[in-house]
Amino acid sequence: MTGNIRTMLFDLDGTILDTNELIIRSFIEALKGVAEEGFGREHIIPSMGEPLTDQLKRFSGLEEVSHLVAAYREVNLRLHDELVKPFEYVVDVLRNLHDKGIQIGVVTTKMRLTTEKGLKFVGIFDYVDAIITIDDVTNPKPHPEPVNKAIALLGADPATTLMVGDSVVDIKSAVAAGTVAVGVAWSLKGEKLLSEAGAQHILHDMRDLYAFVGMESEPFAKR
Repeated sequence: MTGNIRTMLFDLDGTILDTNELIIRSFIEALKGVAEEGFGREHIIPSMGEPLTDQLKRFSGLEEVSHLVAAYREVNLRLHDELVKPFEYVVDVLRNLHDKGIQIGVVTTKMRLTTEKGLKFVGIFDYVDAIITIDDVTNPKPHPEPVNKAIALLGADPATTLMVGDSVVDIKSAVAAGTVAVGVAWSLKGEKLLSEAGAQHILHDMRDLYAFVGMESEPFAKR
C-alpha cells in the first residue's frame, strides 16, 4: 500500500451503507406479479450496482418500466430507515480521514434524493466533499464518466485517488478513470469477482484505508 492518496471516492450501496436487504426487498415487492415465478435474491445480487432502470428492464422483460421504478422507490423510501445502516467502522473512518484533510466523494448509480437521505441518516453527509449520482451523468458506471466528474469537482489527481466499491461496475469505472481500484470483502458478490474485474486492493475492514494515507500506526477506537 501507499501513503500518497489524497482523495477517496466511494460507491454507496453495499460499500459504505449496508442497504443490501433494502434493495432486495424493494425489487421483490416492486416486481411482484411481474417477474417470473421464483424470482428472488439470487437473481438480484449479481446486478446490484447497475442503474435501476436497466435492472428492472432485465427482471421484468419490459422496455417501459417507469411504473416499476415508481413502485421500487415507494418501497425503498418506506423501508429506508428500518433497513439502512453503515457498515462497521464507516462513520469513524470517514470522520478521521476527513479530519486528516483527505478529500471524500461518493459516486453512485442511485438518485440524489436517496443518496443524500442515506448519508444524512447514518451521520456521514458532512464528511463528503462531492457527490455524483445517476442524476449527474449521461453514462453511469461502468463508464468512467461518474468517477471523472467527481475527480474534476474535487480538483483531484487520478493517480492519488482511490475508488472503492462492491461491484464490478465500480471497479471497471475506477480502472477506466485511471484511479486506484479498491474492492470490499463484504460485497455480496465476493471479493474474487472484484479482483478479476481489476481491483488492485481488497479492504477487509474499513480501517484498512488508513494505510493508504500513512495513518496505520495511529490508534482509532470504535465509537
